[in-house]
Amino acid sequence: MSPHGAAPLSVRRPLSGDDVADAAVSVSDDVRRAWDALLALRAGRLAPGDGDQDLGLDAAGRLIPLPPGSADALLSRRGGTIGTADAASEAARALLDLYLPIAAASAERPLTVAHLGQSLDGYIATDSGDSFYVTGPDNVLHLHRMRALSGAVIVGAETVSMDDPRLTARRAAGPNPLRVVLDPRRRLAAHYRVFSDREAPTLLICAEDRVDEAGPAHGRAEVVGIPAPAGRLALDALLALLHARGIRAVFVEGGGATVSHFLQAGLLDRLQIAVAPIVTGHGRPGIRLVARHHISECLRPAHRVFRMGGDVLFDCDLGREAEAPEPADGADASLSRIL
Repeated sequence: MSPHGAAPLSVRRPLSGDDVADAAVSVSDDVRRAWDALLALRAGRLAPGDGDQDLGLDAAGRLIPLPPGSADALLSRRGGTIGTADAASEAARALLDLYLPIAAASAERPLTVAHLGQSLDGYIATDSGDSFYVTGPDNVLHLHRMRALSGAVIVGAETVSMDDPRLTARRAAGPNPLRVVLDPRRRLAAHYRVFSDREAPTLLICAEDRVDEAGPAHGRAEVVGIPAPAGRLALDALLALLHARGIRAVFVEGGGATVSHFLQAGLLDRLQIAVAPIVTGHGRPGIRLVARHHISECLRPAHRVFRMGGDVLFDCDLGREAEAPEPADGADASLSRIL
């Protein structure tokens, strides 16, 4: 594997399961540098500065101001906001545009992002729970990149029970996140890999009255209790706990019920839905919210669209509504082929 692990969004890699060895990936220098810039921003390796500046990497991997018009610029700082530099190549720009909101999360502006990969008919797994893999290898790499840029990754007990995931960033160079498993009633055994391996620290989050049932540890995981009114974990209390531990970017990776609970509670800043060209016919659903009676009441967030191999990723900004579509002047004025 490349020492930096950052491949263009369209690079395809053979995968057959969570334990498949990483295949070698050819990575262009500008994409590698863009990924390194994101990791530097995530780690706070950003030189202080005033005014508008273009930013690039020095030999020590820090983001430093560059002379105006520098071809080495990757990021820009305008009015205190970090963005993509005009000089960034097309391949680097795609990487930077997608991941900057996560890498730029701060104590003053923490970010919570959720992701689901689903079929064309809206299912994240078959009826049996098989989800290896609904989406393709490019989206799997995306998940690892999201983990590398996030301080914590959250999954529900059902995801651990069905998939036994490792929740590491092994396919994308960068630190492994804190692994957070939501298990209100402490149903999960300690043999699952997130509780038994040494790859990253893990929190088992349960209801407060369950902490003392089996002690403050679960395998190698730390057990933390939070309020659970009516048996459902108080997710706002969970986020407050993580922020108090210095975590700025939180990645809610699944499953469908967990992501839906965060969304229903209004605790997500961004929602990513990857749609794969596969039809399951039936299975385990993705997002499920309280029913709306009218389309006008439904969420229609501002969004961006990225291609990931054969999948399409909708990256939704839940803090902004999408602009109302303008009437087309001609029969095909709003039609364009993107893939």
